[in-house]
Amino acid sequence: MAASHLLVIWHSRTGASEALARNVAAGAADMGRLLRASAVLPEDILAASAYVFVCPENLATMSGEMKEMFDRCYYPVLGQIEGRAYATIIAAGTDGEGAQRQVDRIATGWRLRRVSDPWIVKTHAQTREEIESPKVLANTELKTARDLGITLAEALKLGIY
Repeated sequence: MAASHLLVIWHSRTGASEALARNVAAGAADMGRLLRASAVLPEDILAASAYVFVCPENLATMSGEMKEMFDRCYYPVLGQIEGRAYATIIAAGTDGEGAQRQVDRIATGWRLRRVSDPWIVKTHAQTREEIESPKVLANTELKTARDLGITLAEALKLGIY
């Protein structure tokens, strides 16, 4: 199967990452495919031309469900997706750098090509109640996610990646 779409892989605990991922996929329209990390198979990764990885930072690392997806799919696609485009969105309380570094290390191992600056959306949640509560993001952040999807889909259509 020829690679021809943007695969948006997400995991979310409190809604921020899910909302961002859904907006990226909505922006990509018919060029986008949205999959929760737990549902991703190596075949899904092989079938895509580009990827957006969207997850929360939990305890200074990427979420366990996203890590499990990478663990499951890493070796089956290794050497078969080199040079494909990727972007990341990390939802975090105040940092996000740990999760960002982890995703970038895996993408480097796959020899993916970053095509958008790393994006960390900070919710500023600090207390247990704030951290565990459902997140509602600003419309500007959701629009930026949608614009990312539009941009990546247009680049795919033009054959840029």
